[in-house]
Amino acid sequence: MYALSDYDYDLPDELIAQTPVAGRDQSRLLCVNRETGEMAHGSFSAIVNHLNATDLLVVNNTRVIPARLRGQKDTGGKVEALLLDYTKGLEESPDSDTFICQCLVKASKRPREGALLNFGPKLQAQVISFTDGIFTLRFLFSGKFDSLLTEIGEMPLPPYIRRTVDAPSFCDDSEAYQTVYASRKGAVAAPTAGLHFSNAVLDRIRAKGVEIVEITLHVGYGTFLPVRVRDIRNHRMHRERYIISPDAADAINGAKRKERRIIAVGTTSIRTLEHASDPSGRVMPGTGDADLFIYPGYRFKTVDGLVTNFHLPRSTLLMLVSAFAGRSRVLAAYRAAVDQKYRFFSYGDAMLIL
Repeated sequence: MYALSDYDYDLPDELIAQTPVAGRDQSRLLCVNRETGEMAHGSFSAIVNHLNATDLLVVNNTRVIPARLRGQKDTGGKVEALLLDYTKGLEESPDSDTFICQCLVKASKRPREGALLNFGPKLQAQVISFTDGIFTLRFLFSGKFDSLLTEIGEMPLPPYIRRTVDAPSFCDDSEAYQTVYASRKGAVAAPTAGLHFSNAVLDRIRAKGVEIVEITLHVGYGTFLPVRVRDIRNHRMHRERYIISPDAADAINGAKRKERRIIAVGTTSIRTLEHASDPSGRVMPGTGDADLFIYPGYRFKTVDGLVTNFHLPRSTLLMLVSAFAGRSRVLAAYRAAVDQKYRFFSYGDAMLIL
């Protein structure tokens, strides 16, 4: 269970979702019993039927920023930049006319230190350094960087989404690639399990008595980086900024004391809660960087259930889900999902593990 090849599965290309469904809660839901492996197929809109009135649902309220910028080098060649640590840049220069940020940069030839990158008449960036494949850029502008980013940036869709010009009209990624409760800007990838929740579904969940608690984990690009080691125990996880308020921690810890189920929406939520928990499962409030790598053999302290999407082969996300429900059960569920032609990855269907 520690070999990278243990997390392979066959997936036809046509099952990789390129667009969301017309109504976000109209995706499909595969329910898996964590103990028996029993499966049931249904619609995500009926997820409330699988929840108990005493449950507590934890969601990640991060908001994806339009982190992809396209422009030209000072030599005229095309260049593309993807912001990686937007929140840190805001913390360090909230009111200045410069913004320093680590970025991925794509160009035909690597920009040299000191080179200027032009992203339109209002925004330039100067290359400060290049280390381990990451560029540090100093952005130069007038006005507010956040406003400029909203004006000229693009949503950083995952590389497996290859959109054609005939995408349906409802596919506005600026909204579709956000959860309905997204409020804290900072992610460069969506917490995709949350994309299935509509306001109507959330209202029905609350009406049943289920408590909903928000935490924040700003999802980083590292979520798409492949695992390159044969023994997964040698993989090092990327770091992502998280925030857990005292009120959120109190609600989660109170539910735990009463032996209510804690159900995490997404691998980002479960990783944040487990990272911030002490050995007894008590969640500590605060802000920090989560870098916990969860793979089979991990003993969960806080979380009892998980809402998740179907993840890439050989990914840390698939390893986390396998740790939660058992590798053989998860891969069996994935095979069933392929047979039933579920849609996979970010804009795909969902799985509920209880």
